[in-house]
Amino acid sequence: MTQRPEGMSAYIAVTAAYWAFMLTDGALRMLVLLHFHTLGFSPVQLAYLFVLYEIAGIVTNLSAGWIAARFGLTSTLYAGLGLQVVALLAMTQLDPNWTVAASVSFVMVVQGASGVAKDLAKMSSKSSVKLLAPAEGGGLFRWVAVLTGSKNAVKGLGFLLGAAMLATLGFMTAIIVMAAILALILLAVFLFMPPGLPKGRKGAKFSEVFSKSANVNWLSAARVFLFGARDVWFVVGIPIYFYAVLSDGTEDGNRAAFFMIGTFMALWIILYGTVQANAPRILRAADRSEGDLIGAARSWAIALFFVPAALTLAVLLSDGPEVWLTVTLVVGLLVFGAIFAVNSSLHSYLILAFTRSERVTMDVGFYYMANATGRLVGTVLSGLTYQIGGLALVLGTAAVIVALAALTSGKLTDQTSEALS
Repeated sequence: MTQRPEGMSAYIAVTAAYWAFMLTDGALRMLVLLHFHTLGFSPVQLAYLFVLYEIAGIVTNLSAGWIAARFGLTSTLYAGLGLQVVALLAMTQLDPNWTVAASVSFVMVVQGASGVAKDLAKMSSKSSVKLLAPAEGGGLFRWVAVLTGSKNAVKGLGFLLGAAMLATLGFMTAIIVMAAILALILLAVFLFMPPGLPKGRKGAKFSEVFSKSANVNWLSAARVFLFGARDVWFVVGIPIYFYAVLSDGTEDGNRAAFFMIGTFMALWIILYGTVQANAPRILRAADRSEGDLIGAARSWAIALFFVPAALTLAVLLSDGPEVWLTVTLVVGLLVFGAIFAVNSSLHSYLILAFTRSERVTMDVGFYYMANATGRLVGTVLSGLTYQIGGLALVLGTAAVIVALAALTSGKLTDQTSEALS
């Protein structure tokens, strides 16, 4: 019988808690988007609901890396789970009699708290991989891919769960149920967390968060553009387009549209997560050098560019929301998801390959700060471009941003070969 590696129990506990968190995170996003769309919020107003969520992620990831280095990874995990429970409970205080401005402001603040919670939990789980995963035989890439892929599959189920709960339980009841379940998981993790994660070091300085590694900085820039390109269509544009196509405006029509939109978004995320988990096999990573994988990051970004470019052309050639266009969008966006997943998985591996164990929380925090910056840019542009130019401008903008991701990925260098030369 093989002995379980030291720290494996802690890694399993962190991963399970992270899965539970991402289930509620995906459900909450879909609940908020669809609920407020039915209340008559415009695309730009819907985008505003998520802006503070992404801004909070930028600030949180910078500070979370230092907090984890100073106080330990378990402290950031507990803080993330606890804050998400508070954010969910706060959302139940939303009053339907408030003005649109008051409602938007309140939800922005609550979503901001949820964004802080999400990134505390994410940084804890991603950093634990570098510290606990076996590095030999391509083990690091495999563990990163499994964690990231499974997380996104769970978040995809959250999208479906959120749409289903909105259609069956209603907004407030769904929020309360999720808060109760997550509170129980937090209690269980707090009571039974096994040893294995580092406790932190008192001398950690906040200035250490900013990396001096050119590769970490270029990779972070590529991450900004990669996730900006996804969220520019994912957050507002495509869900609202599908709602316009699928709903006839009646209560039954809305309910059916919620299920179909939630199902598509869930399938997209689950496909994304599944491909991420299998990225090491797709890339034959075990037989390739780090330099080869660095080059692959640019090649896969170039391949991704052609998908939104082709979909933009399809929208421009259509006379409106026709059946063939909707089918083309569904297929095209699933292809986008598969290629995007390989890009994302490569990035998640490379950030851990580039960093050193003693500053892993700092570099991972900085990298996910860039991730949140990209989501913020994509979120703002999603509502803005859809309102100004419809789906054609949304997808065209995505194509331009992917091209920037390819350009910045080309700046990465193979430091191992440079050290040997």
